[in-house]
Amino acid sequence: MLMEYLLAGLGQLFTFENILLMSIGVVIGLFVGAMPGLTVTLGVALVLPFTFGLDSLSGIILLTGVYCAGTYAGAITAILINTPGTPSSVTTAWDGYPLTNQGQASGALRIALYSSVIGGLISGIFLMLFAPPQIAKIALQFGPPEMFTLTFLGLTVIARVSGTSPPIKGLISAAFGLLFASVGIDLVSGVSRFNFGMNFLNAGLNIIPACIGLFAIAEVFYQIERRRKIFIQDMPDHSDTPSNVSWKDLFKHKLLLLKSSIIGVGVGAIPGTGGSVASFIAYDEAKRTSKKPELFGKGSYEGIIASESSNNGITGGSLIPTFTLGIPGTSSAAIFLGALMIHGLTPGPDLFRFQGELIYTVFIGFFIINIIMLFLGFFASKWAINILKIPNSILYPVILAFCIIGGYAIIGTLTGVGVSLFFGVIGYLMLKNGYPPAPMVIALILGPKVEESLRQSLILSSGDISIFFTRPISVLFIIIVVLTTVLPLIRGKKLLNFFRKRK
Repeated sequence: MLMEYLLAGLGQLFTFENILLMSIGVVIGLFVGAMPGLTVTLGVALVLPFTFGLDSLSGIILLTGVYCAGTYAGAITAILINTPGTPSSVTTAWDGYPLTNQGQASGALRIALYSSVIGGLISGIFLMLFAPPQIAKIALQFGPPEMFTLTFLGLTVIARVSGTSPPIKGLISAAFGLLFASVGIDLVSGVSRFNFGMNFLNAGLNIIPACIGLFAIAEVFYQIERRRKIFIQDMPDHSDTPSNVSWKDLFKHKLLLLKSSIIGVGVGAIPGTGGSVASFIAYDEAKRTSKKPELFGKGSYEGIIASESSNNGITGGSLIPTFTLGIPGTSSAAIFLGALMIHGLTPGPDLFRFQGELIYTVFIGFFIINIIMLFLGFFASKWAINILKIPNSILYPVILAFCIIGGYAIIGTLTGVGVSLFFGVIGYLMLKNGYPPAPMVIALILGPKVEESLRQSLILSSGDISIFFTRPISVLFIIIVVLTTVLPLIRGKKLLNFFRKRK
């Protein structure tokens, strides 16, 4: 039965109209994902009305193209100008931008593209093989205790992303991030916190304008003060072409690629998590197991591989509960859910029973879209690298203009612009005084989810913390937290004792 569906799907997809639609979706996704403030979710939402006049298959594969390409494209601006196009590409900027300053922008762009495509293809395999309802129901086992331990695992990354800064500065940065994350109406009690009489703060501080400020605006302010070029006008010849990195270089890290992709798929299948959690966990795991952890944050291809393969692993993983249970894994997947219903398709077990051929055709389209993204992404990154040749006197104002437009676009009011500029000033002061912005971003993204799931768990247990130690999945994450936190300390202590003995 499965082979019949696959063969029929191939026949339907390889038509001029459907190949064109998938390509258009990828182009839109590349543009939207690379523009600061224009999120993947926004791109999918804007394209959704254009699917009304299409048949079910054509409409869904168009949205899939936007989703997959938009998830990758955030890496382009993250690498070139330290401006993550999406929150999940924050970790890509940590190593991609230093590589740009080292004249290796084209290599970083190419390794990001390859990793994204492989991560997407691996997630497509899981989507096809593990989408049956009985497998997807595992996602329903995640209640507040499981969500708390999972997101808390993401927070433990803070201790290892301070770069060359003293750990205390990283912890101070994270503490302020948690403070900023608590601004707005408390979702549990409904009480306004830290709004200082300004009603627009009741909605909280949106993470995308905050990232734009902390990374892009702060970096521009900082480099203008130093009067130093951060964008390379006369790049070495080997950086002008992407030929310095090949598939062979990528597959030297095949285990990291597979592991990070699976992390993305697993986190994506859990409703309400998102790509940011996956990228933080995958990045930290890559650094923990790397033979050269000292390069992370200074220009490591391993960091980019982990970040991008986990980001695109999210795409297929998030669609597993969407198609089988009607529970979207991400906000973009929620729009997919609406698209299915608009086209008369009801997610659940009956979708595979009565519309199996259509769904498996979409799954095959998922693979084809990633292949199309490989070719179009290659040309997009080759064109984008020309940004580095623009004189700073022109590029700085253009970047600031895009940052302001992006801050406005995500919220639709000047509040987003204000948040971007506010965090731009904070980020500038942090850079000037040696405080890393990465821990603050992690705390901003994960803080609300950690607090919400913790309080929900304690409400369920009437304040009894044993709820975290009596549920198997929660216990598993606690064990991982302990191992990833304690083992490096023990290993470092043994190494220190070894050198003391040698002396």
